[in-house]
Amino acid sequence: MRESPRVIAVGETHAQKNAPQVHSATRRFGEQLLPALKGRAKGIVLEFVVPAKRCEQKEDEAVRERQEAVTKPQAETNQNEFVTLGFAAKKLDIFPLALVPTCEELGAVLKSGEGDIAAMLALIADLTFRETSGFLDRGDPERAVITYGGLLHNDLVPRPGRESWTFGPKLKERTSGRYVEIDLIVPEFIKAEEPWTSLAWYPHYSADRDAAHAVLFQPTPGSYVLIFPRSVTKAP
Repeated sequence: MRESPRVIAVGETHAQKNAPQVHSATRRFGEQLLPALKGRAKGIVLEFVVPAKRCEQKEDEAVRERQEAVTKPQAETNQNEFVTLGFAAKKLDIFPLALVPTCEELGAVLKSGEGDIAAMLALIADLTFRETSGFLDRGDPERAVITYGGLLHNDLVPRPGRESWTFGPKLKERTSGRYVEIDLIVPEFIKAEEPWTSLAWYPHYSADRDAAHAVLFQPTPGSYVLIFPRSVTKAP
């Protein structure tokens, strides 16, 4: 916040169905970090796709099928927690906004054939850029806009082949560099396998050494990774 960002792009690793039963990054952000942004942020754009009511049923069903393919391995509580986060933001006078694609955009995903998942991920990035840009054009120019979703979409430096899936570079340019990327990691979710092992901070984090306290990495300028402390569990 010392850098007075116009956009605070928060990414998370979504809780998976078979993951340890600890609080998700979404819940931790809503309870521990979001209140600190009261008065400093005017809106939050959530990675929550809501088809417009006027779209044809086949387009509506198409986007739900594509979302289900992406969200199937995730914990069933994820979507509800995003809704809860929206209500928590509203109580703090931070206006929540979902992603509402046009019927034409949904139709394009439907026509993309075998590349439909990639098309859906690109659409999420485009919608987030559009809605965030709208927020930036309205209201107090010194209050930031938060984006909240998967850590894939907020990357300032996208992995090769995934450039269309992230809004980071475009929003950095849109805000003249006043863009901060921060990924939130629940330590119990980290595994010694892809995609974890390919992340820049992975070789520098030790669960045995670091899990008792919060750890903050800065892989590149304007990009941060916050790893929460390991949860304290009570004996049976």
